[in-house]
Amino acid sequence: MSYYGCKVDGYLDETRFTRPMPWIGIYIAAASLACLIAMAADLIHGIRNRKLWFPCKYFRLNATSLSLIAVGMKLSMDLNTPMPHRDDQLAKLSSSAFICTIIGNSMPSLGANENKEIMTNVVAMGILVITMIANICIQYVTGVIYEFWLDHDAMLLVMLFLLMTMTSSALTLPKMKQYLEMKYDQVVMEECSNQIGDEEDQEASQVTNKLTCDLMKYWMMAHTSSPQFVLGRSVTCTSSGAFCLLTAFVLAKAVVTSYLMPMTYKFCAGNCDYKWTTVLILIIQVAAVGIGTIAPAFRWFVAIKTAKRRFKVESYWTERLVVIKESPLGFRIGNRHFRKMAHDAKVLVLSLCIKLQIGIVLMSKATQFISITLIRWIFSCCDYCKMLKSKFGNTVSCISSGRRESKPGSKLDLRRFVLHLEGEDELVEAMVKDNRDATNHWIRVGEKKQPKDLIELIEKSSSMLEGFKGVGEFDSDRVLSLHDGETPNSWSLPLVTLASIIVALPTIKKSLIKKLIGTINEGLPYVKFIDDNLDDKEGKSIKARKAADTVWLGVDLYGKWLDVDLYKLSLQNKNPKETLEMLADAAKIRYEKFKAKYIHICNRVSPSSWPIKVLASNSMFRISQTILLNHNDHTSERLFETLTSMISDIFGACLTNLPYVISTKCLKSSIEEREDSVRDAVYILGKTKKIIEMIEKRAFPNLDFFCRGTNIEDWQSMHKQNSSLSFVQPSVEDETKPTLPKSSELRLVID
Repeated sequence: MSYYGCKVDGYLDETRFTRPMPWIGIYIAAASLACLIAMAADLIHGIRNRKLWFPCKYFRLNATSLSLIAVGMKLSMDLNTPMPHRDDQLAKLSSSAFICTIIGNSMPSLGANENKEIMTNVVAMGILVITMIANICIQYVTGVIYEFWLDHDAMLLVMLFLLMTMTSSALTLPKMKQYLEMKYDQVVMEECSNQIGDEEDQEASQVTNKLTCDLMKYWMMAHTSSPQFVLGRSVTCTSSGAFCLLTAFVLAKAVVTSYLMPMTYKFCAGNCDYKWTTVLILIIQVAAVGIGTIAPAFRWFVAIKTAKRRFKVESYWTERLVVIKESPLGFRIGNRHFRKMAHDAKVLVLSLCIKLQIGIVLMSKATQFISITLIRWIFSCCDYCKMLKSKFGNTVSCISSGRRESKPGSKLDLRRFVLHLEGEDELVEAMVKDNRDATNHWIRVGEKKQPKDLIELIEKSSSMLEGFKGVGEFDSDRVLSLHDGETPNSWSLPLVTLASIIVALPTIKKSLIKKLIGTINEGLPYVKFIDDNLDDKEGKSIKARKAADTVWLGVDLYGKWLDVDLYKLSLQNKNPKETLEMLADAAKIRYEKFKAKYIHICNRVSPSSWPIKVLASNSMFRISQTILLNHNDHTSERLFETLTSMISDIFGACLTNLPYVISTKCLKSSIEEREDSVRDAVYILGKTKKIIEMIEKRAFPNLDFFCRGTNIEDWQSMHKQNSSLSFVQPSVEDETKPTLPKSSELRLVID
């Protein structure tokens, strides 16, 4: 009978239901530990990147984190499990402090979400918090919580206020983003017009220096308009740091007094169903509160250090609610009387919401005012230390300032590129000071990871003045195509195809093959970066890029082009001609199989819709046939040098797009992703700075543009129109006034 839940005497066996409780406790502790690790990771990330407003990179409000938070709050939600001991009652309190810390810590993460996701996450958090408050109140009545009442009351008030500030921030954030997006576009347009106006009067500066200065401007705009940073420096978010400190203090006071002054409390005897796991939960959640409070506390401290004492509610706090209030209902009611009643009810509710919003903002500003008053002595000490430093460190300051001036862009006035909201004028200087060197920092980080093998390979390429002739040599019009018409191509597909042929060549040293594969691995990420960011509105090259990725995966890991073993092929043949013929035949067979299988549609389907293996086969066939046609008498060693030179030229021609792509990457991304995009662009500039300078020194002084989004088909068409690269001799007037061609043109001008 006990198997079915009853004892032998027929009564319910209640002990069976308490057996899994320690496992549930471990589950709660694991969820709390995951939140702790994520908050600690954000803390370390902020310190390493010198972002003391601590953006939320790992611990963000989303479906996963909200599920973990709900599991971590299980003790506060448990209405009827007896919690008699001191650790049990403290664990209940730590859960309340934990949720307060989570709200304050994760509030900037709302800025990383799109507008539709923001309110969804806030509503989910609101349901969780309100349910938690209701359950704690029920436990007051039932006696499950019988100690630390005042501490719990303080936690509930803080919890409710933090939820209100989070909701307030979520309502305002879309309007903030819209305003800053407009301001970003306006500044970019002004800069573009200024550059066009100055182009005729000023000589072109060094490409890398100009890019560095431009990226400093882009970074300042992207960083200061980042929704996370905007929310992180807002009054609602910074004031939450003070309340997080309060909850941490309340929890610390309860833990310390309960252990050091046990006679102050009267705990019950008995057993807890969670057993030893309550101690584990308590330890983890107390640690999470301690770690999680650091970021909100820093935001609060930095804010009150720079904030001015003014109790004015800026228009953007209530603008969205006012618009909704003045708009008609989103649904139609047939009866005019009921329609009027519904509209009046909506106006009444929104009027209350607007007043509540104003009250939350004023309360947040009042919190800042009180905080400034309470810790004014700390600011006085800091000011005194600064005075001593300026008095005794003038010499050091002069030397360091002289060093800063020598950096590119150090004299650039970045104040007008600081995008700020109404009431944030006093933050402009602080934001410029904190972020002026960010661009140079990421460039230096990138310079430490330069692709050395790729740089060595590009040094062997033909000069830009020769048009990187290898780009026009790898594919010839004299080769009969497998398909009538042009097939899509990308920068990466011919690279991996040529590399595959080199791997299959007989009598080539393995060390050379290994080094070439390593060089291709170094260069392909930059080629992919350029391919992904060049304008391809019709998406013709997408499949070609995927084909290149598939081919290179097989070559790099298994030494196979599709299913052809390249290393085995290199051992079978005695001369490169046989190898090229076998590769061309293998490619043709794969294409013929595709054509036979889809004979009824193959002539109607665009090549850009072909399967990626068919595109790879077409590329292999054309390149193999071209090499057989033009280099039939070459030995393996000589052919290795020829194909390597082609690869070098393709890399060189492709990487001339780097300055254009780096610049455009800063403009294409959404406001939520823009800061990361600009930082990636700066990092890539640092890694490829030497490559850009190499190409610039060799050709750019005589070049009237620095490839503005030129794809491989543009280079090929240029070589097809001219058997050898045509040069245009400029007149004296043309030399003084260079013209910029369209993106589809590739034109060189030499002295």
